[in-house]
Amino acid sequence: MNRKPMVIANWKMNKLPSEAGTYIETVVPQMVRYPDVQTLLAGPDVLLKAMVEQAAGTTLQIGAENVYWEERGAYTGETSPAALAELGVTHVIVGHSERRHYFRETDEMVNQKILAALRNGLKPIVAIDERMQLVAENDHMHWLITQVVEALKGVRVADIKQISLAYEPTQAIGSGQAMDALTAQRSIALIRATVDDLFGPAVAEQVQILYGGSVKPDNAAALLGQADIDGILVGDAALDPHIYVQLVALAQQAYVTKNGIK
Repeated sequence: MNRKPMVIANWKMNKLPSEAGTYIETVVPQMVRYPDVQTLLAGPDVLLKAMVEQAAGTTLQIGAENVYWEERGAYTGETSPAALAELGVTHVIVGHSERRHYFRETDEMVNQKILAALRNGLKPIVAIDERMQLVAENDHMHWLITQVVEALKGVRVADIKQISLAYEPTQAIGSGQAMDALTAQRSIALIRATVDDLFGPAVAEQVQILYGGSVKPDNAAALLGQADIDGILVGDAALDPHIYVQLVALAQQAYVTKNGIK
C-alpha cells in the first residue's frame, strides 16, 4: 500500500483573518516531522488569499470549502473555480453534507462542481454523506453507491487521480460521536469497490478515501489504522492547531505501520 494519508482541517465559518495567520505559524514548523502525510487547511473564501500567501514555500496546502460550476457570469455570491486556481488554492471540498443539507445541493450539482474544478486544475475532495440510521438498518449500500456513481459521471480515468473521496456519516458531523472504525471501514470499502466497478481495480487502488465526522485524537488512530481509510477530514477538533498537529502525527504513524516501515 502506498497511498499517503491526508489530514484536512475544515475550518468552516470559524476563523477570523487574525486567527488564521497564528494557526499557520503554529502548524508549519511541525510539518517537517511528518513527511509522509499530506496536510491541507480548508478555509472560507475571505481567508484564502492570506492563507495561500502564508503557506507559500511549505508543504501545507490550502483548499476552498466550496466552488461554483461556472468560471464567469452573473452568479452573485458564488466562487469561480478559475479564480480559486489563480489564487493558488490547490483543492476544493465538494458536496459536504452541510452544503447538501443547508443549501440543498443535489448529486447533479455536486457532479457539475467536480467537473468544473477539474477543468481548472483544482483537486476535488468529494464528500459522500450517509445517514447513520441507514447503516443501522443495513440499508445504506444503495445510498452510498448512488452518490459515488452520480458524483463521478463524466470524469475521465486520467482525472481520477486528482480526486479524493471523503466518507461522512451525517449524524457524526458535529455530534462528538464518530462512527465505529470497523463500521466506517466497511462503508469505505464499499465506496472503493464502487470505484473499482466504474474505473477498474488499478484506479480503485490508487484513489484516496478519507473519513470525516467527529474525528479526535482519541479515535483517529483506530480510523486511520483501517485498510481502506487513507486520511481524515476534521472539523471542530482541528480548529486548535495543536490538535491538528497531533492528528498529523497519528496519520504518519498509521502510514508507517501499514507499510511496515521501520
